[in-house]
Formats: sequence, C-alpha cells, structure tokens
Amino acid sequence: MVDVDTSRLTVRPLGPDTWPAWEALVARHGGVFGGCWCTWFHTMAAEKTKDADDNHALKARLVAEDRAHAAVVLDGDEAVAWAQYGPPAELPNIHHRKEYEEGLVSPPDYRVTCFFVDRRYRRQGVAEVALRGVVDLVAQAGGGVLEGYPHDLTGATKKVSSSFLYATTRSMFERVGFELERPKGQRNTVMRLVVPPA
Repeated sequence: MVDVDTSRLTVRPLGPDTWPAWEALVARHGGVFGGCWCTWFHTMAAEKTKDADDNHALKARLVAEDRAHAAVVLDGDEAVAWAQYGPPAELPNIHHRKEYEEGLVSPPDYRVTCFFVDRRYRRQGVAEVALRGVVDLVAQAGGGVLEGYPHDLTGATKKVSSSFLYATTRSMFERVGFELERPKGQRNTVMRLVVPPA
C-alpha cells in the first residue's frame, strides 16, 4: 500500500502518449477483470471473444483510432488509475440494459462506465481524482450531459470489496456534483451531471 497524497497526482487523457503507462498498469493486474483490458463496454456480447490477447489488441487499436477515452491518473510517470468515458456510440454496452432503456428519456452526451485503481492505491480517494478528471476532460471537449452508473450502497449490511465496485459508489458521484436520476438494477443507479464548457 502506498501512502497517497492525491494533490501530487495528475490526470491526462488516454492516448498514444499515455498508452504505455496505461498498458503497464493493466498488465500489472493481469489484464484486469479476467483479461478484459477495459473493452467490455466497447463491444456487445455477440462481438466478444473473451480472449485477453484479443482484448489487448482491440484496446490498442481503439486508442490509436481515438475511439477509446479515459482519464488516466498518474503518480509521476506511472499510471495508477483510470476512469473510462465516452459517447454512447463508443461505449454501447451497459449493465441492466433493458431496465436502463425502459427509463431513458434522452441519451447522454457522454457516459462514464468503469474505474480501475492500482491495488496499492485503493481506498485513498484516487477513483474520485479520476472522476473529477473525466469532468474536466468533458468540459475541455465542450461540455455536455455526463452520465454514470455507480453502485448504491445505502443501507448495505455487508462491506463490499472495492475491487468489485467497477463503477464506484453513488456517494462518490454525489461529492463530484452528480444527481440521482433513477435506479437501474439491484443496487445500481443512473446519475447525471451537466458539464459546462471550459
């Protein structure tokens, strides 16, 4: 465990220049989530090969084509976390899709789909740094409606490991200014923030 001073962390967009640091973070953690390489939300179930090498190659291609976005959190030159985001066309997959679509009034401009924090940096506010980074990057891109799908642990009687909270928590999103729109699936939510342009 690293004693983290979040003020020393920086956030940069995922791209060819940050790819090596991001790739090293994912590799240190076995491709994350069973070799996903952060591709689950990019593809629908019928398109998935469930092969870590294929996922790695897909992610590299999407980044090179500017079709994969994330706020990459760096401690010096080392990537220690990220939050994936992008327009719905870039991230078409979503958990609890049927329930989500039944309650959808208008699609967001961007969605933030998942987070990952290096195991040495967890439970120290680094995921929130990543989410604030997403908000800043959306503002720099002209702003818009940003949607997230965090877990709602209100009233939970059992402690949940942070490694299972791929979308983080409702309380963290609320600290960043998101408002609850509606529930989605068991202990999942739809939260929105209107991000003004920078």
